[in-house]
Amino acid sequence: MTVPDYTRLFALDYAGARAKFLAATAAANCAFASYRHPDAMGPRGEELFVDVARLGSAKAKRQLIIISGTHGLEGASGSAAQIAWLESSGARKLPPGVSILLIHALNPYGFAYGTRTTENNVDLNRNFVDHKRAYPANPGYDEIFAKMLPRDWTPAALTDFGDALAVYREKHGADALFDALVRGQYTHPEGTNYGGRGREWSNRTLQRIVDEHLGAARQVGLIDWHTGIGEWGRSFFLCFNEDGSPLQAEAVRWWGSRSILEQRPHGFARPNYQGLVFNGLAQFLGNRPMVGAVIEFGTRGPNMRRALHLDIWLKFRAEKESERVSLLRADLHDAFVPVSSHWREETSSQAIEITQQAVNGLATWSLTPSAAATSS
Repeated sequence: MTVPDYTRLFALDYAGARAKFLAATAAANCAFASYRHPDAMGPRGEELFVDVARLGSAKAKRQLIIISGTHGLEGASGSAAQIAWLESSGARKLPPGVSILLIHALNPYGFAYGTRTTENNVDLNRNFVDHKRAYPANPGYDEIFAKMLPRDWTPAALTDFGDALAVYREKHGADALFDALVRGQYTHPEGTNYGGRGREWSNRTLQRIVDEHLGAARQVGLIDWHTGIGEWGRSFFLCFNEDGSPLQAEAVRWWGSRSILEQRPHGFARPNYQGLVFNGLAQFLGNRPMVGAVIEFGTRGPNMRRALHLDIWLKFRAEKESERVSLLRADLHDAFVPVSSHWREETSSQAIEITQQAVNGLATWSLTPSAAATSS
């Protein structure tokens, strides 16, 4: 495979990424729709959009959804992954009966402002819960949160937080600590992985996209591009099809058992993630089966914990403008989308291969009654 020119794929900011996505979809003769954020504007007063591009027929029974920017700060990588595949040979010859729906910048606010979260500090990938019921409890996070937002970002404050994590880890174990930190929480609006107290605009918009663009689909694939988990520059899959189900077996057929089965993010047991986009999409699709995965590109491994912490500190505690804040913000961005040409070339190449595997898998997916029943 020819190494992609990453400078054609990656952009410096949301506006640049959107411009490149629009150009790539136009060149591929995609059908196009946009959903403008009704309230939020970008840092330079620009309008914010979730953009949707279709390659292939809207009447296709087999449709692959490819999402970028669920976590806004990671959007530059997901956008580049979408564009890389659009410019590949696979996009120029889709298998019969297969259509691709690209959803660009699902969380445009976070993408534009360089944060993982929405305008309400909500982690969109924890927001797809039933907000009419009691929220999932996370007592471990409640115990840890007190040290998470120091007044200043200093080595001493970080040591205090590290000590609090060490106490919890000694008491409950490393897997329990990781679960408490990332599964999602609904009690601390200034915290990490906050799932919110209602459906975010992006959540409602995703349902609208399903209703308006996926009416003909009977078998659905999903790639939700992310960064941060896994080895540096390598893909890491989190498949949320039920363990042992025909749908999980289909994901294995697409991407291999080493990618799909028994994955341990950062070496820990997989957390009990709450409110995932994956689960929201499955609900919006009703009884139509969906096979897919959150696919991460690894950056700093377990050290990403500090970057997650820094994201909320910059939002809620940092002084408005200073050289120090600029340095910290640059570090945050590099943690999620490294500036390294090697990282960007490697991940772009993998994105093309992974996407094509999904396209080929979707085209040859033989739906059995048991697989359909799994999704209902």
